[in-house]
Amino acid sequence: MPLRATVIPVTPFAQNCSVVWDDATGRGAVIDPGGDLDRVLAAAEEEGVTLEKILLTHAHIDHAGATAELARLRGLPIEGPHPGDRFWIEQLPQQGAMFGLGKSESFEPTRWLGHGDTVTVGNLPLEVLHCPGHTPGHVVFFDRGARVAFVGDVLFAGSIGRTDFPGGDYATLIRAIRENLFPLGDDVRFVPGHGPMSTFGEERRTNPFVGDRAVGSNG
Repeated sequence: MPLRATVIPVTPFAQNCSVVWDDATGRGAVIDPGGDLDRVLAAAEEEGVTLEKILLTHAHIDHAGATAELARLRGLPIEGPHPGDRFWIEQLPQQGAMFGLGKSESFEPTRWLGHGDTVTVGNLPLEVLHCPGHTPGHVVFFDRGARVAFVGDVLFAGSIGRTDFPGGDYATLIRAIRENLFPLGDDVRFVPGHGPMSTFGEERRTNPFVGDRAVGSNG
């Protein structure tokens, strides 16, 4: 049975928090619980999902701000991001104050992730790809069977993640997209951190920052 998902925009930044689950078992995870936990938990309950873990693409406040609270409320382990984002996790209280999102807590992930690792949702494996550039420790979760990826703030429909935050790097981000994401296949659909879904093929062809006709590309 396939991976299923429902996307809940959370926080004033309309961050795409995803509840994902294995349809065969009903067991699932929350990807990037940035806030609005009442809505996230209501969505999981409506779908009959038994939450088993939290998965994090990166540790900016709109993606990770409610992680510690959710882990404590439901006794959930935290998997991700890559250790390169430890700085951002430690800065979560300051991030919350800076952006007016209220109290946020730092935390220690149960499991740090690296490129080539695998996480599970129920009985379904998701491949982990380290895609730095937006943050040093950003990871992407890829379901090869369902041909879908959860890419956080690496890539958007028609755009890419910002690289002007501490630890960001434009060239590194472009390389991660072209070397780690696009080779997965044009047919792969992706859930970005903000905005509508797209496919890697559509972005490879048309994205003005990283597509075939982008400045500096080989297309």
